[in-house]
Amino acid sequence: MARLVSIHPDNPQARLIEQVVQCVQEGGVIVYPTDSSYALGCNLGDKNAMDRIRRVREVDERHHFTLVCRDLSEIATYAMVDNTAYRLLRAFTPGAYTFILQATRLVPRRLQHPKRKTIGLRVPDNRIAHALLEALDEPLMSSTLLMPGDDLPLTDPYDMEPTLGAQVDLIVDGGYCGYEMTTVVDLTAGVPEVLRVGKGDPNVFYVQAS
Repeated sequence: MARLVSIHPDNPQARLIEQVVQCVQEGGVIVYPTDSSYALGCNLGDKNAMDRIRRVREVDERHHFTLVCRDLSEIATYAMVDNTAYRLLRAFTPGAYTFILQATRLVPRRLQHPKRKTIGLRVPDNRIAHALLEALDEPLMSSTLLMPGDDLPLTDPYDMEPTLGAQVDLIVDGGYCGYEMTTVVDLTAGVPEVLRVGKGDPNVFYVQAS
């Protein structure tokens, strides 16, 4: 069974954060809270861990992972950010948005869209997630904790434990954090295009585009 670690949502305990980071660095798959829902996460570029997440979700290689970053500067390391995109990112990060951008060479090819060479990135507004990213010192490769056949992500860590079993290594109990997926915004064409409406308000991007 996965190990369950309870971390304070407002004041994350550093020693527990380090335990989660160690699990990720050793190739583990974790469940952690974000500002929209719980998510699955693993080390950047770890193919074995990525395949395990695909098995949990029952998705194929066409499933796109998100790079969850600690701040805007980290996004700029892994994506090509022009002036327009930078202004939007500065205004709406952290927040419940995933932004589609052209990937840089630092992004493993298997994480990029095979034809467009793009990647989804986000900065969550959640203290536990931010503490994890700070301690890890690189993005988490991530996917929403949405089980096969479900319409909404799992929300209760104590329900996740028996549901996921040994499919993940560690579950962070960070309290209730919601059940909506992020709003997805494509910034590759110069004008923002909302691809999926989720928790983040999409209307601000329609205004920007007009």
